[in-house]
Amino acid sequence: MTGVVPDPLPDWLADARRITVLTGAGISTDSGIPDYRGPNGVWTRDPDAEKLVTLGYYLADPDIRRRSWLMRKALQDADPQPNAGHAALVDLERQGRLRALITQNIDGLHEAAGSTADRVLEIHGTVHEVVCVGCGDRTPMSAALDRVEAGEPDPPCLVCGDVLKSATVYFGQLLDERVVEACTAAAADCDVFLAVGTSLQVWPAAGLADIAVGAGARLVVVNAEATPYDDVADLVVRERIGTALPRLLAPG
Repeated sequence: MTGVVPDPLPDWLADARRITVLTGAGISTDSGIPDYRGPNGVWTRDPDAEKLVTLGYYLADPDIRRRSWLMRKALQDADPQPNAGHAALVDLERQGRLRALITQNIDGLHEAAGSTADRVLEIHGTVHEVVCVGCGDRTPMSAALDRVEAGEPDPPCLVCGDVLKSATVYFGQLLDERVVEACTAAAADCDVFLAVGTSLQVWPAAGLADIAVGAGARLVVVNAEATPYDDVADLVVRERIGTALPRLLAPG
C-alpha cells in the first residue's frame, strides 16, 4: 500500500509491540534542518558541500575545516527544535512499544524531544561534541564554537594540538562497531521496522531493513521520495512526517 496513512490502521501495525525505528534527515526538515539528497538537499544544490564531511578532504585542507566550523556555527545559531515527528517517537516509547530508535541524524533532536538516551542509537555520531583525531579528547561542540567566534577559524586540540572534528562519522571513517551491532540486533528483533525520512541508500543503515524483513518483521517506509525498499514494504506513506507519524503510531 502506498500513499497516505490508512484509516483504520492495519492490525499488524496497531498491535505491534516491538517497533524498531530508523530515522534519517527527512524527520528533521520540519525543524529547519535541510536534508542532503532530496531535490533541494544540501548536496543536491552544492555537491562540493559533501567535502566538508569527507575525512580525507577535511584533514588535508585547512580551508575545508574553516568552512566546516562555519557550517557548525550556523547550525548552532539556528537553534533547531524538535518537531511533531520527534514527539510521536517519544510517545511511542512511553507506550512501551519502542524496541530501539536508530538514527542517521547527528542533530540530537530525538534526545531533545525526550527520547531516552539509551534507546537512541546514533549510527553517525553526534554534532554536539568534538573529538581530536590525534589523542581522542572529547569536548562540547559549544566550547569549540566559542573559540571560532573568538577568532580561531580552525581551533586545534587544546591537549595535543592536533586537528579537531565534530564527533560525527565522516565519509571515509569507520562506524563504531558496537553501535552497528546494537542496530543489527534491534533490526533482527522487532515485529515492525519503521523507516522514517531516509532515502535507504546509505549503508549499513539501509541494510537494516533487509535484516528486519529477513527476520519476519513488517516494513513501513515514511518518506517524501521513493526508496529502493518501497516494493518490499508492507506500507509506504508519502505524507508529511510530522502529521503522518502521530497517526501511524497511535496506540492500538
